[in-house]
Amino acid sequence: MWFDAVLVIAGALAGFIAAVTGFGIGSLLTPVFALQVDTRLAVAAVSVPHLIGTALRFWLMRGGVDRRILWSFGLTSGTGGLAGAMLYGVASSRWLTILFGVLLLLAAASEISGLARRMRFRGWVAWVAGALSGMLGGLVGNQGGIRSAALIGFDLRKELFVGTATAIALFVDGARVPVYLYTQHEEMRAILWWIALAMAGVILGTVIGSRALGRIPDVWFRRVLALMLAILGVAMLLRAR
Repeated sequence: MWFDAVLVIAGALAGFIAAVTGFGIGSLLTPVFALQVDTRLAVAAVSVPHLIGTALRFWLMRGGVDRRILWSFGLTSGTGGLAGAMLYGVASSRWLTILFGVLLLLAAASEISGLARRMRFRGWVAWVAGALSGMLGGLVGNQGGIRSAALIGFDLRKELFVGTATAIALFVDGARVPVYLYTQHEEMRAILWWIALAMAGVILGTVIGSRALGRIPDVWFRRVLALMLAILGVAMLLRAR
C-alpha cells in the first residue's frame, strides 16, 4: 500500500513539473518504479503515463506551438526516439548515463550564464539536434531533459517552449511506446495497477500545473528550467557511480 501512495504522489508531482517546464514525468517516475522492478521494465511502464500526461498537457495548452521547430526538430526527434527505443537495453550503460548527466549540466550552465540565449539552431543543425535528443530519450526513457536542453538554443518564450516541447514529446512517445508494448507487454500487464495509479497522479498534476504556467514570469521560468536540468544532470551522474 505504501508504494501505491508513493506512485500517486510522485505522478502528481511529475505531472505538475512537466506542465510548468515541459518535462519531468519520466525523470521522476522511472526511479520510483525502479524501486520495485528492474530499470528496463520501469522505462517501459512509465512510457504509458508519460504518453497520457503529455497528450493531456498538449490538449490543455491548445496551441502555443512553433510549427517550424516542430516539423524540423520534432520529426527527427520521433525518428531518433524509435531508433533509441529499439536499442534501449543499452540504457544501463554507465558511460552513457555519465554523458547524459554532463550534457544536462552543460545546458543548465549555458542557460544560467546567458550563453543559451545567444545560441541558435538553424537548418541541418536543428535536424541533427532533434534526432540526437530523440534517440537519447528513447534509450533512457528520460527524453524531456535532453530535449529541453537542445530546445534552449531556440530562445522561445515559456508558453511556446512548453507547447513545442510537448508536441515533440508526442512524436517521440508515438514512436517508442509501441516498441515497449511489443517487447514487454507481459511484464507490463503484471504491474498494470501500478501503471494506472501513476497515470492518475500524472493527470491530476498536469491539470493543476497547466493552470500555474501562465502565472510564472519568463525570467523565473528559465531559472526553474535551468534548475531542473541541473538537478537531473547531477542525479544521473550519481546514478552512474
